[in-house]
Amino acid sequence: MAGFCPPIFYYRRWTQINTELTINDGIRDREVRVIGENGEQLGIMPTERAMQLAEEAHLDLVKIVPKAQPPVCKLMNYDKHRFEQAKREKEMRKNQKTVSLKEVQLSATIEENDIQTKAKNAVKFLKAGDKVKVTIRFRGRQITHSEIGYRVMKEFADRISDVAVIERAPNLEGRHMIMILVPKQEKPAKADKELQAKDVLS
Repeated sequence: MAGFCPPIFYYRRWTQINTELTINDGIRDREVRVIGENGEQLGIMPTERAMQLAEEAHLDLVKIVPKAQPPVCKLMNYDKHRFEQAKREKEMRKNQKTVSLKEVQLSATIEENDIQTKAKNAVKFLKAGDKVKVTIRFRGRQITHSEIGYRVMKEFADRISDVAVIERAPNLEGRHMIMILVPKQEKPAKADKELQAKDVLS
């Protein structure tokens, strides 16, 4: 039809990122406090005006502090922000180390050669950043002489004290005595002092 001009529709992207972060048309507040792309304070203004500023700068209006009065919004390229955030999270996950709990089994009658071998294994685990669970299983009437187990545990801990501290002091659980060692940090573990107080050799 001559002279007919079809209506023009403008599409504005709306995204609900999570329960605390909304952008563009998802922002329903009457007015907001606006921060510019470079962190400059643009002041409090009607949300409609803030949206105009975002459109003129080809940026998104992102609500970053929804519970403030009025809510705080920032002008930013949200796609770029989301990409950089995902990249940072990926880098953090890559740098995170999974700590494993390794086990070293001793005995109340362990001989010198064996305890040396067990100590070497424990040192290897600790230097790799893992925790070490040291266990002694008492056989028969050995359980009536648990002080022997404490003595073996203390000697073992002393041998590798340059790389380990005691996170959990030796404790009897049924016929097993269990101690947890962790890689040595700057400050000694509280349980290390606990074992000193419990030292049956003194």
